[in-house]
Amino acid sequence: MPRTFAYVGCRTTRERNAEGTGIGVYAVFASGAWQHVQTLEPLVNPSFLALNRSQDVLYAVHGDGSTVSAYRIDPSSGLLSALNSQSCEGRNPVHLAVSRDGSSLVVAGYATGTATRVALQEDGSLGAPFLPPLEFPGEPGPHGVEQASSHPHHVARYVTRRFDTDWHIVPDKGLDTVFTVRWTGDGSAVVRAARCREGAGPRHAAFHPELPLIYVANELDSTITTLSFDTSTGELMPLKTVSVIPSDFHALTRTAGIAVAPDGRRLYVTNRGHDSVATVQLDEQTGLPHAIDWTSANGQCPRFLCLSPNGREMYVANENSHSIVQYEIDIDTGLPVPTGRVIKTGSPVCIVFATIEE
Repeated sequence: MPRTFAYVGCRTTRERNAEGTGIGVYAVFASGAWQHVQTLEPLVNPSFLALNRSQDVLYAVHGDGSTVSAYRIDPSSGLLSALNSQSCEGRNPVHLAVSRDGSSLVVAGYATGTATRVALQEDGSLGAPFLPPLEFPGEPGPHGVEQASSHPHHVARYVTRRFDTDWHIVPDKGLDTVFTVRWTGDGSAVVRAARCREGAGPRHAAFHPELPLIYVANELDSTITTLSFDTSTGELMPLKTVSVIPSDFHALTRTAGIAVAPDGRRLYVTNRGHDSVATVQLDEQTGLPHAIDWTSANGQCPRFLCLSPNGREMYVANENSHSIVQYEIDIDTGLPVPTGRVIKTGSPVCIVFATIEE
């Protein structure tokens, strides 16, 4: 019988006012209950995580630093053991994704405005980075502090039920631009770009499961932008931008995590400040947003959210209240409903699930 494990990344440093210590490992049961089985520690800011295709190696970027690490997953227990670490040739790595052919790991360097490919060995360990890192061109946005230069925040590979491509989608918060990147056989990169609204601050992206659409959470102006995507050429076209905060809310708030329901009828995005999850209804024919509801995040600073492997539960990682809140997705409305289960853990910022065959 397959077993499911959840791996939780976190912040650990005093500079981040953090209470995490390392990567948390939890057994996840069919009932929805979680059981803590390991914290791999001490680690410094193992913030965002990614699995290889066979789900036997976990990768982590170390936020605010310049390294990425690989960990072996034990097939019987789900426990982690260290393989190795490697420089990612970029400061403050914030996201990572395995390439389509599994030969490299792509890492976004937020502070240096770069994307670096790090070679993967046959055993899943990290090899040397391919140099030089890719830099992103463009004019910075108007925000003097958060848009002084290029700040790529996401490098997810574009893969859905319908498409399996080697394009990586890179929202750049500093340049108000969403890039698509594909590396060729000789190591050069094909790069396309689509500009978002001035001051939007694109952060993270999610994909429609069937339609060639990309949804981008814009951090600075609390909106989402829907873009069409040509999977052959990598071209993007912005279609619609909508706010994901109530019209009568005027305090400081920022979007963060984003996910699309498996049936493509809704997307979900977190608001830090408003401390909510926005449920955005999507038109069944066009995939465009048309109505929004809000649910409390039941915590402070919901930096991340994701759906369970079966799509029936949602998990919201509240960084500043040190909790992961579980919700059940209502079958009729698609709205998240709190189940009462709360996993207490220090400064959580990412969750990935691995399903392991015993």
